[in-house]
Amino acid sequence: MSVLLSVHELKFAFAHRVLFEGLTFSVSTGEKIALIGQNGAGKSTLMKIIAGLMDPDSGSVTRSRGLKIGYLPQTPDLDENLSARDAVYQGVASEEDWSGISAAEEAMSRLSIPVETRVSSLSGGWKKKVALARELARSPDVLLLDEPTNHLDVESILWLEDFVRESPLCVITISHDRAFLNRVTRRTVEVDRRNPGGILSVEGNLDRFFQVKEEYLEAQAAREESLKNVLRREIEWLKRGAKARTTKQKARIDRAEDLKVEVQDLGQKNRQGSVKLEFESSGRGPKKLLEMKSIGKTYAERTIFSDFSLLITPETRLGLMGKNGAGKSTLIRMIAGVEEADRGEIRRADRLEVLYFEQNRETLDPGISVLRTVCPSGETVEFQGRKMHVRSYLDRFLFSGGAVDVMVEKLSGGEQARLLLARMMLRPGNLLILDEPTNDLDLQTLDVLEDCLREFPGAVILVSHDRSFMSAVCDDILALPENVRFSDVFQWEEWFKREQKRALDLARGKSQDSVVMQPKLERRRLSYKEQLEFDRMEETILEKETELGSLEAHSARPEIVSNSVELLKTTERMGELQAEIERLYARWAELEEKGGAKRS
Repeated sequence: MSVLLSVHELKFAFAHRVLFEGLTFSVSTGEKIALIGQNGAGKSTLMKIIAGLMDPDSGSVTRSRGLKIGYLPQTPDLDENLSARDAVYQGVASEEDWSGISAAEEAMSRLSIPVETRVSSLSGGWKKKVALARELARSPDVLLLDEPTNHLDVESILWLEDFVRESPLCVITISHDRAFLNRVTRRTVEVDRRNPGGILSVEGNLDRFFQVKEEYLEAQAAREESLKNVLRREIEWLKRGAKARTTKQKARIDRAEDLKVEVQDLGQKNRQGSVKLEFESSGRGPKKLLEMKSIGKTYAERTIFSDFSLLITPETRLGLMGKNGAGKSTLIRMIAGVEEADRGEIRRADRLEVLYFEQNRETLDPGISVLRTVCPSGETVEFQGRKMHVRSYLDRFLFSGGAVDVMVEKLSGGEQARLLLARMMLRPGNLLILDEPTNDLDLQTLDVLEDCLREFPGAVILVSHDRSFMSAVCDDILALPENVRFSDVFQWEEWFKREQKRALDLARGKSQDSVVMQPKLERRRLSYKEQLEFDRMEETILEKETELGSLEAHSARPEIVSNSVELLKTTERMGELQAEIERLYARWAELEEKGGAKRS
């Protein structure tokens, strides 16, 4: 392997706070690297410096001659006025860049991007896909991915896993998705000022890293204890005023001072700050928190739920899985009482108290401080029946000192997620609904949140693309819209892959039954124009179905449901798309038949 880039003695400070310093490491061809660290450790900043988008305060990044770097930020930067296709093609160097054109077309097809849709009309998940396809179109040597799985559906994540794992590119990934990192990475690099040189690099995936890290911390703690004992003996010797030559006594005094500094430094490194999470239960609740019976829900002409039933008890640990537009958000809103069903009955217990973590954190006011978000007035909050100073409370969520006065708009995604959890935990509840709570949270906080949810005495309903997190929390997985139940998320994943393949085979008219039972067909030649149409048919249908799914999700948003003009406009387009999709499937079957109707 040849070295593609080298980082030497990098230092960067933000608002007088040093994020990292002395960072030195190199990256070679074909490496698959996970870049991890706590929120605020400077991972995204380091990635921008590597990409050449920011300059360090000191140190250097040396890149090999002609090195091409692709960079996918957490929040995509796209021209809202372009179509999705044109935005992707911004990554193509020229009209003669055939490798770029090929990479762009393959990425758009694999990610099912609605290529004719204007970027301004796309959801956050679709924008992420467009931005990813644009970077792949650059045919980079090094691909930098900052939280690439955020807002992606599981289908796209599974494709991205395969792509990263099998690609010859060097890929550096920042992600909280442990299943994703374990499957795609071969080296794990932790950014943490407590590590020697600010970096701990381990060959292997995330699980291997944590094994080595635990051994490293145990050794470091043992060294701290050993040095404490040595320091105690030296101090006792000095206190006795032992007779010795002045130079010898001075040397021992100096040694004791050095030991004291080293012990303090080790003590600082061994203190692992972590979030303290604890949801407050609303007390002994009813055996049935909520029951849905024969629920029906329809948007325009599309039925989301039909004769759907669900029982939620205090023991419920339910994970919702499915593609975008499958009905997960609609179900959550009906459970939370934000939206009503069209048909059927929803019975809620009198003492039902719902706590809701919304995916987009839209209830956070960007124009107020962290402190005033959890404490609009005064200096105290009530937590689990007792008064607590708001600064002490926020310290549980790693907001200390001046951090409590920072405006919400200045917080990172992970910090905003912690703040939303802090506000939620001031209210008692017996039903937690969490919509993508893992986005942007660091791995340490995810571990704490997992334990918190497992110990919560009420019900938990979880929507998350983080399969490791869902597997740790949920023992009941509901696949939508099929309404199929599983006991484990990875069991669902295997089923999902089989269903994907079966659906593709059926769409192509090549199910296993037809392959076995149909006699061999002697195909007649299609015309050149018909062959082109046939070759693009699958991609065309996927584009239309993707646009339909996006519109279905759009039409379910509360601000659209309450806007009759916009809702009518959206549903009319959905009807047009549905008719077009049906026509395309019929035409596909017609071309398939025409190309193979003559039997031998």
